[in-house]
Amino acid sequence: MEPRTGRTGRRPGTSTTREEIVAAAAIAFSAGGYEATSMRQVAADAGVDPALVRRFFGGKEQLFSAVVTSVFQPEQAVAMLLDGPRGKLGERLAGYVLGLLGAVDRPGPVLGLMRSAATNAHAAALIREFLANDMLGKVTRKLGVDQPELRAALAAGQLVGLAITRYAVRVDALVSSPPDELIAWMAPALQRHLTGRAP
Repeated sequence: MEPRTGRTGRRPGTSTTREEIVAAAAIAFSAGGYEATSMRQVAADAGVDPALVRRFFGGKEQLFSAVVTSVFQPEQAVAMLLDGPRGKLGERLAGYVLGLLGAVDRPGPVLGLMRSAATNAHAAALIREFLANDMLGKVTRKLGVDQPELRAALAAGQLVGLAITRYAVRVDALVSSPPDELIAWMAPALQRHLTGRAP
């Protein structure tokens, strides 16, 4: 059979089109934010027809959710965070998020997603839902601690605050501190939020 060459943008052979669209969208959301990113732009960057992007994802909210899931990989993250001594959970979480954020001079797509959330209500709601239910909320519920939703929200607040102040605002002391030092400072606060005694 001749390979399909219609306007849907499908490529012959094993398809990685969906992953390529998500990768293009991650770059677009990180560079321009939620409002400035269009489905048409993402399709052009991925080299596919806009109809294919809509077929895979429906709309921009669903595409943004797919990017968030792709970047954070919640199932693997939850498994990794829960795999190890309970008393080192804060350290594992701080290291995981700093690893996702990347170097200050070359941050990863997580920072762009957080910037999108800071400037757009839809993006903020999606990030909030993701952190509260799909990642940190899942961790606190599996731990069996009291007030799991509040604990997840407090931990998320610490991490988002670090991301904004180190990578976006670029507070000197945070920019100049190596990741290991930041992890050592952050870990006890995160540990208290996740497993400590409620006040």
